[in-house]
Amino acid sequence: MNDMSSQIEDIFVDHVDHSIGGFSGHALRRLTHISMAVVPFLYYVHGDRISSWFSLEPTQFVSCFCFLILAIEFVRLKTGIVIVGQREYESNQISALAWGTIAVALALLIAPEGNGPGIESGLYGIPLILGMTIVDPLMGEVKRLKRDLNMAISLGIFVSYTIWLGCYFWIGTDFIVAVLLAPLTVLGELTSSKIIDDNATMVLFPLCGLVLLLPFL
Repeated sequence: MNDMSSQIEDIFVDHVDHSIGGFSGHALRRLTHISMAVVPFLYYVHGDRISSWFSLEPTQFVSCFCFLILAIEFVRLKTGIVIVGQREYESNQISALAWGTIAVALALLIAPEGNGPGIESGLYGIPLILGMTIVDPLMGEVKRLKRDLNMAISLGIFVSYTIWLGCYFWIGTDFIVAVLLAPLTVLGELTSSKIIDDNATMVLFPLCGLVLLLPFL
C-alpha cells in the first residue's frame, strides 16, 4: 500500500517545489520546452542556409550540435551544476533538456523526408517533435494542477491526434502512420524511468514505430 501511494505521489508531484527558481524556474522550463517546436521548421525550411554558415550539411550540423550539448551536459554532471528551470535531481542525472536534444536530433536524422520543398519535407519529423514539445507540458500541467491522470491522458491523446492528423492534411504525413503513432507519443510521457526522461521517450517511441512501419509504406 505504501508503494502504491508513493507511485501516485510520483505521478502527481508538483515540480514547482523541486525546480530551481521556484515557479519562475518552472515557467521558464515550460517555455523552453515549447520553444523547441521551432526546431523542425528551422531545419526543414532554413537548414541548408544555417548549416552553410559552418560549412556543414544540415545533418552534420544537427550531429555537431547534439555532440556540443552532450559535452556541456558531461561538464555539468561532473560539477553538479543545476541552473534556473532545472530540477534538483538533475544535479546527478542527465537533464531533460539533454534527453530532449538527443531525441530531436535522432528524429531529424532518422525520419525520412518528403519529396516536397521546405516544410513539406518534414512530413514525419515535424509531428514527431511537435508531439513532444506540446503534449508533454500539457499533460504535465494537467497532472500538476488537476491531479487527474485520466484527464491528462485524454487531453494528450486529443492533442497528439490533432498534431499528427493536422500534419496529414497540411504536409502529407501518411494517414495510417498518423493514426498508429499518435498514441505512442502519449505512451512515451507515461513511461516512468530514472534512466531515460520522457522528453526522449515521447519522440523515440513513435520514431521506433515509424522505422518499423517504413517497409510497408
